[in-house]
Order: sequence, then C-alpha cells, then structure tokens
Amino acid sequence: MRLSRYCSLGVLLYGLVAGGVPLSIAGRPRRTSTRNVRAGDVQYGVASWYGRHWRGRRTASGAFFDDRALTAAHRTLPLGSKVQVTNLKTGQSVVVRIIDRGPMVRHRLIDLSRAAAERIGFTHRGLTRVKVQVVSTGDESPSDSEEPATGGSVQP
Repeated sequence: MRLSRYCSLGVLLYGLVAGGVPLSIAGRPRRTSTRNVRAGDVQYGVASWYGRHWRGRRTASGAFFDDRALTAAHRTLPLGSKVQVTNLKTGQSVVVRIIDRGPMVRHRLIDLSRAAAERIGFTHRGLTRVKVQVVSTGDESPSDSEEPATGGSVQP
C-alpha cells in the first residue's frame, strides 16, 4: 500500500517536472498542457461522434450541447478553439469549435457532434481516422469571431 502511494507520487512529480507529459493516474483522463497550442498545429487519430442522447446537457465550456451544431470535444485543446477536422478516408472536412472535454475512451482523439460527423461522412460507421488542424486557439474575443460559439463552417 505504501509503495503504491510512493509510485503514484513519483509519477505525478515526474509529470509536473516534464511539463505536459500525458498522465493517467487511477483511471482518470489523461491531460496535457494547452500552453503551446498554435494555429496550424496538426494531430492525427480516431474520431467518434456523440448525438441526441447528450442534447441539452451542460458542457465543460458551460454551453449546452446541441448535436445539430458544429462542435466537438477534445481532451487538451483550449475550450473555444476552432479546428478543421478532415476525414482521411473521404477527404471531407469541417471546422468545429471545441466546447467540451473528451473523448473518455482510450485511443480516440476527438468527439464530434452528430452534425459535424454527418458533414464528413462517418455517422454510419461511428469511428474514422482524421486529421485535426488548429485554426484558432480561442484566444480572440467574441467580437473578433465571425461565427457563433456553437457553430463552424464546412470545407469542401
């Protein structure tokens, strides 16, 4: 028992010293630093989508989830960030705003709203490989943004 406490403390201290190293302690979601995120940064991984079941629930950003809006959940990107998500199978892409934390399933990069998943063509499968490129980090004030907080735009 005492040894496991020291091991957990050691892992936690290592994570703090390493700054931004993904950690998974006691089954909690892994978190990394959002300090160095810049427009143009790219990640590759698996996307999933979530829909009607979550409609009306409050998200991490404080907004209410709407599966008909172009939004997404990401573990580490700053809330309010806009990202372009490209389906690597179809080449279709959509710009979404990060309003929530997730996915809470290992080996998944991003959870899209149903509307966003439909735009890039993978609702029938549930999962697809994607490229996620940061468009903006959410640092701009609402007056600087051309789009509402719950929306995005589609790229052909």
